[in-house]
Amino acid sequence: QVQLVESGGGLVQAGGSLRLSCVASGRTFTNYAMGWFRRAPGKEREFVSAISWSGGRTDYADSVKGRFTISRDNAKNTVYLQMNSLKPEDTAVYYCAGQSGGSYAYYYSEIGYTYWGQGTQVTVSS
Repeated sequence: QVQLVESGGGLVQAGGSLRLSCVASGRTFTNYAMGWFRRAPGKEREFVSAISWSGGRTDYADSVKGRFTISRDNAKNTVYLQMNSLKPEDTAVYYCAGQSGGSYAYYYSEIGYTYWGQGTQVTVSS
């Protein structure tokens, strides 16, 4: 079993930055591809970004490409999401997710992930 705990959310003005962190515990973190998803009020949860187990591949939703950067530190069992140039439409609960294997299959979909954190709120004011 893997436990994921997110942190780093908060309230920020448009144009500002936040860095989310997700610490994993329970099993070998380095075997898992990891992702970030978000759920805005009244909307379904959507893919934001993903990173392969080695960090050699990253992917982003079009809406965040060029503004968000995903990274991981396997020595610290942590994955990060650096969010710059934030917009009010980025307001959402952000979830960290882990795949049960390193295949990176369905990295863009909830069905590709087995483990989920509780989420951290990000609010961007205009």
